[in-house]
Amino acid sequence: MNTFRKHIFTYIAVSVISFILVSTVCYKIDYKHVYDYYSNRLYLQANEIANEYALEYFSESRLRSIELELHSVSLLNDTRILFITPSGDVILDTNDSAKDKVTSGEKILYSIEAFDYGKLRGRHDILWDFYGLFDEPTLSVFSPISNSFEIKGYVVINIPESLIIKRVYDTFNTNYLTLAIVLILSSSFLVLYFFQVHRPIKEITKATTEYGKGNLAYHIKPMSNDEIGRLGMSLDYMASQLNESDIFQQKFLSNISHDFRSPLTSIKGYLEAIQDGTIPPEMMDKYIGIMLFETERLTKLTSNILTLNELDPKSARLDMSTFDLNSIIRHTVETFEGTCKKKNIKFDITYANSIQNVRADKGRIQQVIYNLIDNAIKFSKENSYIYITIKEKGEKAQVSIKDTGCGIAKEDIDKIWDRFYKSDSSRGRDKKGSGLGLSITKEIIQAHGENIDVVSTPGVGTEFIFTLELAK
Repeated sequence: MNTFRKHIFTYIAVSVISFILVSTVCYKIDYKHVYDYYSNRLYLQANEIANEYALEYFSESRLRSIELELHSVSLLNDTRILFITPSGDVILDTNDSAKDKVTSGEKILYSIEAFDYGKLRGRHDILWDFYGLFDEPTLSVFSPISNSFEIKGYVVINIPESLIIKRVYDTFNTNYLTLAIVLILSSSFLVLYFFQVHRPIKEITKATTEYGKGNLAYHIKPMSNDEIGRLGMSLDYMASQLNESDIFQQKFLSNISHDFRSPLTSIKGYLEAIQDGTIPPEMMDKYIGIMLFETERLTKLTSNILTLNELDPKSARLDMSTFDLNSIIRHTVETFEGTCKKKNIKFDITYANSIQNVRADKGRIQQVIYNLIDNAIKFSKENSYIYITIKEKGEKAQVSIKDTGCGIAKEDIDKIWDRFYKSDSSRGRDKKGSGLGLSITKEIIQAHGENIDVVSTPGVGTEFIFTLELAK
C-alpha cells in the first residue's frame, strides 16, 4: 500500500471514529445538558406553585379554580402537573382525561398505590413511568408543599423524555454539520498532499527506478521550490552529472584507444617489415627513428594520463614552497632553444621585478609554463615572437604567454580544456600531441585555487593568462 492510500485510509478511519464519537459522547453530553436544564427549570416552577397555593391547599374551591390556570401552563410547556398527598392520593391533574374522574364534591381524583417520596433519596427529579401512570419514560420533578412545618403534599411536574430528546436533536444536528464542515476542510489537506507530496515523490521514485536501470538520461519534471522539489532537482542534477561522466568515460576510452592504437600499429608494422626483410638495411636507421618517435608519443601520453590522475581534486597533493617565478620561466624557455632555432622564433620577456617570489608547487608550475610555451611554439609561424609578461596584481602574480600564430576558432575556445580535444588546425600541425596538455594545465592551476583564461583571435594569435599567489 502506497503512502497516499494510507493517508486516505487514515482519513476515512478518522472520519468514522469522529462520527461515532459525536453520535455517542457528544450526544450524551448534550442530552445531560438539556435534561439538567429541564430538571432545574421545572423544579423552580414546582417551587413557585407550591409556595403560591400552599395556604389554600385543602380548599376544594381553590383547587378547582387554579386547575384551569395550571392546565394552561401545562399546555404551554407540554407538561403534566399533579398535586399528590403524602398517602398517594391525586387531588389535581392537568391531564384532560383526569376530568372524567372528578365527581361533584369529591376531592380525590384517584390514588397511586405504593407512593413513596423517599425513593428519590434526596433528589428532586427522576426518569420513570410514575408507577405505570405514563406509557413512556417521563421526567418527574417534585416539590414538597408544606404548611406550618408540615408536609401537606407534593407538586409533581412531568414532561415526556421524547420532548427532551427532540430538544437535544434540535441543537445536536449542528454537531453533525460542524463535523461535516471540518471533514470537508480537512480533505483539502489530502488534495494538497497529493499535488505537493505524493505526485512529486512518485516522480522521484520513477526517476530512481530509471536511474537504477542505467537510464541516466531520464530527467525529472520541474517541481515546486520546496524541500521535495529541491531533492528532485538535486537527483536530476546528480543523474545528469553521472550521465556526462559516463559519456566522458566512453569518449575518454575511445580517444585513448585511438591515441594508443595509432603508434602501436605503426611500431608493429615497421617491426614486422624489419623482421621479414621488407626494409633494406640502409633504411633501418630511418625507420628505427620513426619507431622511437612513436614510442616517445606513447611515453608522453602515459605520463600525461598519470599526471591527470594525480590531479584528481579528491586526491591532489601539492608540494607548496616559495620560489622565484622568473628563474623558472628563463629555465623553461632555454629548454626550447633547439625547437625555436628551427622556426626562428624569439621570446620577448617582461619581468615585473628582478626576483618574483611566489608560493606554489614548483614542479607543477614549471609543467604549466612548459605546456603553455610548447603550445605557443606549436602554433606560431616561422620568424615570429612569443611574448611572456609577469605583472603584480594586488596579492597575485599575473603571467601572460602570448603567441602570434593562427589563433583559436570561436567554436573551439570553450573546448580546448577538454581532455583529448584537438582542433582541426591542431590535428593538421601536431602529430605528437595527445590533447592533454591544456587540460593538465587548467587542473594544476585550479588545484592551486587560481584562475587561467584565454584570449584568442583567429589569424592574430592566442594569449593565456594565469595567476599565482605572491610570497609574503
